[in-house]
Amino acid sequence: MNIEQLEYIIKVAEMRSISTASESLHISQSGISMAISSLEKELGIKIFKRSRIGTIPTEEGKEIIQKAYEVMSKLEEMKNQAQLHSDTMEKELRLSSTQGLFLTILPKSLALFKKKYPNVNIVIEEKGGQEVINDVLNNKIDIGLLNIPKNKPKEEELDFQPLLEAKVIVSVSKNSPLASRKSLSPKELLNQNLVVYNGPKMKALIQDFFNQHGEMNILFYTNNTEIIKKTVAEGLGISFSYDIGLDSDPYYLSGELIPIPLVDLKIDTLVFGWVRSKKQHFSKAAKEFIKCLEIYTTTYK
Repeated sequence: MNIEQLEYIIKVAEMRSISTASESLHISQSGISMAISSLEKELGIKIFKRSRIGTIPTEEGKEIIQKAYEVMSKLEEMKNQAQLHSDTMEKELRLSSTQGLFLTILPKSLALFKKKYPNVNIVIEEKGGQEVINDVLNNKIDIGLLNIPKNKPKEEELDFQPLLEAKVIVSVSKNSPLASRKSLSPKELLNQNLVVYNGPKMKALIQDFFNQHGEMNILFYTNNTEIIKKTVAEGLGISFSYDIGLDSDPYYLSGELIPIPLVDLKIDTLVFGWVRSKKQHFSKAAKEFIKCLEIYTTTYK
């Protein structure tokens, strides 16, 4: 038995295909098949069976593959421990983030991290929540930042950690008749024009609002938050968002936009946090970035 054999059975189990695993690992199909056959002969069991839906682990094989995951995880821990002792840091940190965190807590956390580790190159993309989860599952990124779903997918593979809870607010112009209000209920907003951020979480919130309380006139949907804030500041409509990052947003700091709590909603909070793969090496750069996130988000708790 060797490490390569464990890597092969893990990849075939993930891909449900020897040919696809071969392409991913840049190893010939025959090489992978021979390595798996050799391992099966050594262990005295069949690890995989072929079916019309692909190469599927047997019941005995599932146990072996889980043990292989554990062995590879321990090997990664050993590498990580050695890296910590040598005080080295990866040269790249890969992130995906949903809009809520991308525009609020992320900039200050990134600035803090770069101040401590200026030589680490950070690659980050703004995506939808499911896309962030897919990036983590496919090992495209080190950490995903997202609105944590209540029903967490693939918890046996993914580690979800909450950072903060955000409440829904209504943003209005400083010149709006609503600007002096301490809170607003849904029925008080039905005659207002609405500008909506074109993301799945916000669209779901708006649809739930409409189902419960009645529809509002939507001016437009957009992924451009600057256009949303400018439209609201000019008094052309209102918008829904969350009460994080307002202390660093020029529109709110200058008083052009007024945030007002929205009450009497069925769902009025979101939990923001991070997700990583339990099967992927948790790098020192990723761990240090999480510390920077936690330093900043404690101010919201």
